[in-house]
Amino acid sequence: MRLNFSTKAGTLSDLKKILGSARIAPMVIIAVSEWPRNKEIILKKIADELSVGPYIVRSSSGAEDTEKTSNAGAFLSVPDINFEELGPAIKNVISSYTRPNPQDEVLIQPMLRNVIRSGVAFSHDPNTCSPYRVINWTEGSDTSAVTQGQAGRVWQIAAGAPIPEDTLFSPILELVGELLDVFEDRPIDCEFAVCREGESEVLWLLQVRPLVLPLESELPESQLNRLEIIKQKIITGMKPNPFLMGKRNVYGVMPDWNPAEIIGIRPKPLALSLYGELITDSIWAYQRNNYGYRNLRSYPLMLSFYGLPYIDVRVSFNSFIPADLDEKVANRLVDYYIDKLVNRPLLHDKVEFEIVWSCYTLDLPTRLNELREKGFSREEQTAIADSLRRITNRILDFKKGLWRIDAAKIAILKARRSSLMESNLGPVENIYWLLEDAKRYGTLPFAGLARAGFMAVQILRSIVDIGIFTKDDYAKFMASISTVSKRMAKDRVKMERSDFLRHYGHLRPGTYEITSPRYDEDPELYFDWTNTSSLEEVSSEPFAMNDEQAKEIAKLLKSNSLKSDPIELFKFIKSAIELREEAKFEFSQNLSDALALMIEFASSKGIPREDIAYCDIEIFQKLYSQATKSEDLLLRSISDGKAQYAEALRVSLPPVITEPDDVMFFEWPIASPNYITQKKVIASVANIEDGDQLKGAIVCISNADPGFDWLFSHEIAGLITAWGGANSHMAIRAGEFGLPAIIGAGEVLYSRWSSAKVLELDCAAKRVEILV
Repeated sequence: MRLNFSTKAGTLSDLKKILGSARIAPMVIIAVSEWPRNKEIILKKIADELSVGPYIVRSSSGAEDTEKTSNAGAFLSVPDINFEELGPAIKNVISSYTRPNPQDEVLIQPMLRNVIRSGVAFSHDPNTCSPYRVINWTEGSDTSAVTQGQAGRVWQIAAGAPIPEDTLFSPILELVGELLDVFEDRPIDCEFAVCREGESEVLWLLQVRPLVLPLESELPESQLNRLEIIKQKIITGMKPNPFLMGKRNVYGVMPDWNPAEIIGIRPKPLALSLYGELITDSIWAYQRNNYGYRNLRSYPLMLSFYGLPYIDVRVSFNSFIPADLDEKVANRLVDYYIDKLVNRPLLHDKVEFEIVWSCYTLDLPTRLNELREKGFSREEQTAIADSLRRITNRILDFKKGLWRIDAAKIAILKARRSSLMESNLGPVENIYWLLEDAKRYGTLPFAGLARAGFMAVQILRSIVDIGIFTKDDYAKFMASISTVSKRMAKDRVKMERSDFLRHYGHLRPGTYEITSPRYDEDPELYFDWTNTSSLEEVSSEPFAMNDEQAKEIAKLLKSNSLKSDPIELFKFIKSAIELREEAKFEFSQNLSDALALMIEFASSKGIPREDIAYCDIEIFQKLYSQATKSEDLLLRSISDGKAQYAEALRVSLPPVITEPDDVMFFEWPIASPNYITQKKVIASVANIEDGDQLKGAIVCISNADPGFDWLFSHEIAGLITAWGGANSHMAIRAGEFGLPAIIGAGEVLYSRWSSAKVLELDCAAKRVEILV
């Protein structure tokens, strides 16, 4: 039997006659037009046909849940009432119908008892419009928690994929399948509850409605074919590799160089290929090897699964092994790191702080003791510590450290960029050399300075963990850091507008995204030029190390054979963090200027900038080295890129892939966010698009790179990002400004918090509360 959707009550009534995979509670349906003149008759009918309370009075308006729009939750439902309360409840539900409709009804049902699980199931992923079965549920008796956005876990499986034997959701998937048959494969959204009856669990259908999708869904077979290709790639990549340490592998969006934070989960092809070209194809490995770690120069760090960027974690963990460490010990160490991440995947954005030991810290000997439980001898622990100490001493030296060489290259980058932009070379030649210089004198030294910056923060944290510094000391020190962002906030007030844009105008939100306007392209979009408030004193209490702290640190440096003293150590820490941000600022200008030239060149060929976002950067390399018809190359690459990106938009994968089957089904993890500063704030919530509402608000943004530094000129009250690491750009920025922030909330928490109107953000307590 095939059905059409009608009202909530009408659809449930029709289904009650034929549904086999779930139960539907008894019901009485009231036409709104009948209620005023037949109240007593209707109440008697309810008493005769339904059990003796409690009841739920539910909306069933003709304006709800049509084929084109969903008004889910727009009208009132009144749960858990007794018989005497029915009349007022029915009246209140009717009053919630803002526009009278001939189909308006009220639905009365008995409240379900012994509910143990409830939620919402979709036949298609509302975000990708792909045929994924998505189940958003919560444990417990509250059947409205998920629909009201209060809580919930999310599990999904590709349509047609084998259902895991141990899943709770087989009955719900069977229900979704039956409903799709009944409604002729129209996408559906249904509410369900599971009740305990004796030793059994019984599934109840509470509601089903059309799922309104902005795009037409594809066939499950098309999706499965794509996912099977990804799965086979992962199966191959997880096998032992004779040239890599580690028996198995993991893939993630954040463990190293953080692609989810910098270019996003689904970057367009130009941004994806640029990030690979400038950093993750080879530059990352060259610089890590230069600093004393193993040589991974032939291994790309970032892979693309149908356009979704993932870090090859085994390659990353190999690259954190000191080059002089015994190979047998190194092999076991990589296995230990991977096992630890598999067991605690929420640490995927904190691997350098919680998983791997990439440098010598003042608490390292104590931290290495956890290896004993895994069979590492004391001698092996000592060998690991000695290798990390040698690397650290090579970098740490304030006068001769490796980071000094890298810092000097930034001046070369600036000089060469100036010469290049003043030359008579054509746009293609300038694009080529801007990007080549960005690698050689920009991202290569930046990778080294980033390594020094990570080391600096890890040593600083170890001083806190040992107890020499408090968390407040740490916050004061981070607030004392002077970086580009703080200078920019001050300069926007002090400098002439033209001078300010000349210096900072190359920045753009989404550093690698060509469609994102530069500051100097649309300054009104980013800055309130009428606001002349000064940000001279961001930190009211300057950092100062006392004599006792200095003595304790000196003792530890000596006993751990680290070649520094407290004064030079803190000079190094401050310089490393500041220079890392400075290098990022400079290489991003090369990149931004190259993107501007790409726009100019494409425009001369009649190609808009929006289309160039879909080409691969290798096309501009070919245009430099080949005599060919440029339009044809560009248009072919754009066409291919658009097709690839369309497929990327259909794919949904977990942030950490530990097994090949994770491609087919997985639960979205609740992340372990990074709380920045020790501050607390209560404020309204604004999204990045709400330009006129940012001041005094907690601003939510999915991912943020240096191009989003304009945010700090709006005197925001707090910051929440979906993606980002403990030592990421925005984490440094928030600490520098003393701004309460959550960096890397993860998709589930971010969706919940960004949908709120008012939040209480307590970083010291690591707590967020939705107030409105």
